[in-house]
Amino acid sequence: MSESNAYILGTDQIELHRLGIQHQVWASEAHYGWNLAHFNAGQTLLDLGCGPGFCTKELGYIVGASGKVIGIDKSEGFIHHLKEISKKDHLSVEAICSDFNDLQLAPNSLDGMYCRWALAWIPNPENILKKVYDALKPGGKMVFHEYYDWSTHQIEPQLPHLTKAIKAAYKSFTDMDADLNIGRYLPGLVTELGMTVTHLRPMQKMATPKDLVWQWPKSFYESFFPRLVETGYLQKEDVPVALKDLQQLENTLGATICCPLMVEVIAEK
Repeated sequence: MSESNAYILGTDQIELHRLGIQHQVWASEAHYGWNLAHFNAGQTLLDLGCGPGFCTKELGYIVGASGKVIGIDKSEGFIHHLKEISKKDHLSVEAICSDFNDLQLAPNSLDGMYCRWALAWIPNPENILKKVYDALKPGGKMVFHEYYDWSTHQIEPQLPHLTKAIKAAYKSFTDMDADLNIGRYLPGLVTELGMTVTHLRPMQKMATPKDLVWQWPKSFYESFFPRLVETGYLQKEDVPVALKDLQQLENTLGATICCPLMVEVIAEK
């Protein structure tokens, strides 16, 4: 796969910044899950679909010099970025550029795995989870943060052009050879592997114009709507009017964006 197609929103500097915003919005949720899974010093952890490594870096501080974090991603650019920050911050991180299908992990080598928005974009999550399961030590934990129902992504007040573009984005996702709402199936998938689900938690973000959470959907709209023109889900003229609606929404007292419903699943081998 070419670097330009590695991510649906690309891997350039603009997307790197957007992912930074996204991570700031969800960082506290990640730490909450890691604490529940008892990720700690000396462990070997896998960050599956690590992207540029925002979570990998923080996990690196958690495991310390006596542990290790393995970051796996198919973007060469993001893996290069992770290697650079790991070197700069003297973290025990092994950054690997690999498609999940080519992933090779030693049996009984992992104390835990973290996965955020990685399984939603692949056609064979069962196969990938089996690989990770085989690599987990007895008692090892998997922590997932995935979409449960992306259709809950809505705005209030309703503005026609922005609503149309959001629906077009969802349609483009559901047309892919993957299940965007993989989070609803994860408890069943890990149970079939022989794991025990130890924790389930819905995660919902409600954004208002002045808070940081607002920047998450806003940056997504600005980046992804033009790509929907390239793929035929929107017309060229749909984008500026949708973004004009976004500006109007941002200047409306009491406006909200209900972000897609997420779920946290923690399972133990």
